Amino acid sequence: MRMPTKTLGVIAAGSLSMLLSAQVMAHGDVTPQAIDTHLLKPLGEEWLEENPYGQDYENHAAAVEIGFSAYTQNCARCHGLEGVSGGIAPDLRYLEPGIEGDEWFKYRVINGAVRDGRVYMPKMADYLNQEALWAIRSWLETVATTE
Repeated sequence: MRMPTKTLGVIAAGSLSMLLSAQVMAHGDVTPQAIDTHLLKPLGEEWLEENPYGQDYENHAAAVEIGFSAYTQNCARCHGLEGVSGGIAPDLRYLEPGIEGDEWFKYRVINGAVRDGRVYMPKMADYLNQEALWAIRSWLETVATTE
């Protein structure tokens, strides 16, 4: 018995839909992108308590540029382009300035975020060195807002 063309079309559309939905669900397994930090002062393995690339850093502009690239490649997918969250993850433009924000930032990038056994944010320090992560923090301070 031959199947009607319309039935085959419905089956094909349903199969394609299932394949695409599996792809959408799988996109959470993204490998963080390596960041070139050779222009920044090396910081070593032990984490600093506050951002060493703040506005007083002699190469602050390079830190901000590297931070923007690192954020765009590794953070924007969840935290939003230009730091403007679309609701998936916190809007990082509202991080506290100075040491208070540095402490929270450091805690989160080292420990990630897990709720009910689900990873909401990976431990980014497992993938990016502290130079790249503090550069991201430097860029975030340039887009910070209190509104």
